[in-house]
Amino acid sequence: MLLEVQFFVHTGTSQHESMADSNNTSGPNFTPIDIAVFSIMLTASVLIGVYSGLKGRVTTTQEYLLGSRNLSPIPVLFSLLGGVISAISVLGQPSEIYMYGTQLIVLFVGLFPVCIFIHQVTLPILYNLKLVSINEYLEIRFKSRLLRKMASSLQLLYNLILMGICLYAPSLALSTVTNLSTTTSIVILGVICTFYTSIGGVKAVVYTDVLQTSLMFLGLLAVVVICCLDLGGVGNVWTIADRGSRLQFFNFDPNPFVRHTFWSTMLLGVHIFLYLAAFNQITFQRLASVNTLQTSQRLCLAFVFGIIILWVLFFFSGLVAYAVYEDCDPLTSGKIEKPDQIIPFLVTDKLRNLPGMCGVFVAAIYGAVLSSISSTGNSMTCFIWQDFLKGAPFFRNLGEAGATNTLKVISLAIGAISIGLGMLAGKFGSVFVLISKLSSVIGGPLNGVFIAGICTPWVNAKGVMVGCVTSFVFNIWILIGTFISGKGGAVPLSLSTEGCSTAVTNASTVVFLNTSLTETQFNNTYLVHSLLDNTSTRAPSVNIISDNESRGDTIYDISYCYSGVMSIVMTLILANFVSLLTGPLSPSSHSEGVVSPSCGRFHQWVWQLWYSSTPHSQHNAQRPQKGQTSADVILETTGVVP
Repeated sequence: MLLEVQFFVHTGTSQHESMADSNNTSGPNFTPIDIAVFSIMLTASVLIGVYSGLKGRVTTTQEYLLGSRNLSPIPVLFSLLGGVISAISVLGQPSEIYMYGTQLIVLFVGLFPVCIFIHQVTLPILYNLKLVSINEYLEIRFKSRLLRKMASSLQLLYNLILMGICLYAPSLALSTVTNLSTTTSIVILGVICTFYTSIGGVKAVVYTDVLQTSLMFLGLLAVVVICCLDLGGVGNVWTIADRGSRLQFFNFDPNPFVRHTFWSTMLLGVHIFLYLAAFNQITFQRLASVNTLQTSQRLCLAFVFGIIILWVLFFFSGLVAYAVYEDCDPLTSGKIEKPDQIIPFLVTDKLRNLPGMCGVFVAAIYGAVLSSISSTGNSMTCFIWQDFLKGAPFFRNLGEAGATNTLKVISLAIGAISIGLGMLAGKFGSVFVLISKLSSVIGGPLNGVFIAGICTPWVNAKGVMVGCVTSFVFNIWILIGTFISGKGGAVPLSLSTEGCSTAVTNASTVVFLNTSLTETQFNNTYLVHSLLDNTSTRAPSVNIISDNESRGDTIYDISYCYSGVMSIVMTLILANFVSLLTGPLSPSSHSEGVVSPSCGRFHQWVWQLWYSSTPHSQHNAQRPQKGQTSADVILETTGVVP
């Protein structure tokens, strides 16, 4: 059923003026105690990083990038969690639940089969190959350095965008809590991360991640516990959330245009965890930095349960925020500009009387940022060195000391670039929205390439190149089409301002589902939002009528949850199709240990079956002839240079 959206335009002060007035009355209140708590966290991060780097001075590239593969599992586990959980998650996931309800939590269902897949299939292969850059696998498997460099370039693009978002997003949202300008916040974070990461390498990152991840968890937990107690307990929070239609877990609607359903969020979980844990350089570096495969596999299992605990906390904090503001939503009443500011506003609004609480919360947010930025920067250093520079004539003859110093220079350069991107992110508005969405379309094609390499031994380099590029271009097309057409606007669940002391009478207002929302806020969507919500979105049963014209569902309105899995499937289908056309690889063409053993046995069986049913003249084309090597056969049958 179509719901008409009415626009009421009022005269008076602008939205930004209303925001300024609101901030003057209930704005930042960072006390000396808060400053002390925050400063101690920053100082401790620097000291731990420097100490880790100077203790047992780093002298080799293996030690700088992998800690000589002998790091302690417990710090590595904290680093795993901190590396993939950024301030975007801390701020964005609660706002997701606050605005749209709990259906997203079903993504946990998708984590478990992926965890089994990593534990049993991908990790034994990648760990035993003793890789430094995960993209080395692609060169070993497909005998193509071009494919390796293409994958590294895509991941560098993704990580650069991510670092800019990670620096800018909390700086924008934390302006609700502190008096720090966005620029100042970006520079402080960028300089601190760059400093200790460039000095100590992965050891400095891992051991500072222990402090930062702990602060992130404990800081947000303290906020949730205090607010729950004030509301009368978890039961009351649950009751209020149910009353506001926030509780939904089993929406089995098969419609692909529905934003969140059981099916779409489960598939979203599959895609997210594949990219976060199976084929992500940040995760791989940590899983490869322990001394045995068994330890690495146990870390993978612990990582799954750790990430579930953190995400449950983030999601529940969104329900707590809704329970607090059930009848006086700060977004529609003009007290905040973006949904991502809901948790910082909650802290300043309800917990400002508790000494040091704002400082603890800011320390938690900044801890998340520091952890993610340092981990991402370290992985980018690994990509640039291993995949682009190490084999070049000039760098090949540097020796270990020179190579290690080069890594430090690369790390410094990455830090400087990330600071610049963080500043640019705040200056380009809608362009930044486009770039943040672009970052999400890279993981799907890369997941497809790695899965094809491990699980489809007959696929060749031409096939995965065509599949990856086509899938990537398709995603870009959908992204640009969604942006240009204006499709995919997400409509939140009911929000109320009935309990606010002052009625909102200023600014342009959109009224729908008994909800007031400023037109600017609605059409801007979220300049900075959760990475889980950075593609096309749509409400389940609400269509927007603009200028009295109905907008039908198109490909641009398909739920963003499906985009990752669609990319994987597209990559795999095209890779197999092109490989069959250009000549599938034979079982003997692979190096040992690069494909799944069970898939390898299936490949061998199919190949022998095909071989036995093919005329003798055709099999000879697959066997080395006199004067031929196996490499010549591979070149002849696939066109791939080994």
